[in-house]
Amino acid sequence: YCRATTARPPTPIQNMALAHELNKADNKGPLSEESSGAPFGEVIRDYKPLPDTIWRFGKPNYSRVNKTYFKHRTKVHKEGSLEAVVSKIVKNWEVESHHIADIHQWQTMDIQAFKAAVNGGCPCNAQLMADVGPYNMLLGETKDYSGGSQSFEQSNKTFSATFPEGFAFECLEVFSGPPNVLFKWRHFGPYSGTFTDKNGKQYKGNGEMFNLIGLCLAKVNEKLIIESLDIYYNPEGMIKPLVS
Repeated sequence: YCRATTARPPTPIQNMALAHELNKADNKGPLSEESSGAPFGEVIRDYKPLPDTIWRFGKPNYSRVNKTYFKHRTKVHKEGSLEAVVSKIVKNWEVESHHIADIHQWQTMDIQAFKAAVNGGCPCNAQLMADVGPYNMLLGETKDYSGGSQSFEQSNKTFSATFPEGFAFECLEVFSGPPNVLFKWRHFGPYSGTFTDKNGKQYKGNGEMFNLIGLCLAKVNEKLIIESLDIYYNPEGMIKPLVS
């Protein structure tokens, strides 16, 4: 496996809860109904933590990113379709990869088999992803962002400040079903905050919609537990528009 400073994995960038809304003292218990999406008329996230689960930064609240998702998504998939199933799996995966530090409390991934890679690069395992964080592993080293110089918590704060209205995920299309699930995805959100590059320079967004498109090949078992993720997208395409 690659070292944390050079690895570039996992699934699409995340539709995470916002860092500034987290309370570390509130670190146990189930997600709220708001986080599920139910108040919008559709359950898009149905994650149920184990009884002993500890939330890494405090219990996440997805109400704000859900609002962005429902307002600006481009696809409305039929309930039970492959696209709807994949979307929910990815959103549940994000809950764990961002918000649960102990990989033995993860349920969406087979932590013994799990590996993830970006653009055919060297893979990472579950523990490395938990240590460094999905943003850093997904982006690695770009011209204006250094995954090796930011902690897990710092990276979450960076992108929560960049997208204060949330950075949502949608599954656009599924090309093949289990066990090798190939799908096209989109990450999006108004660039209404401030991005800080690796040199500390700040860039103020103008509120325009930010879009990022990519592909993912996910290998799952018969229970739809993730065993591997191969992500294909342009990391510079994530950062360059933020500093332009």
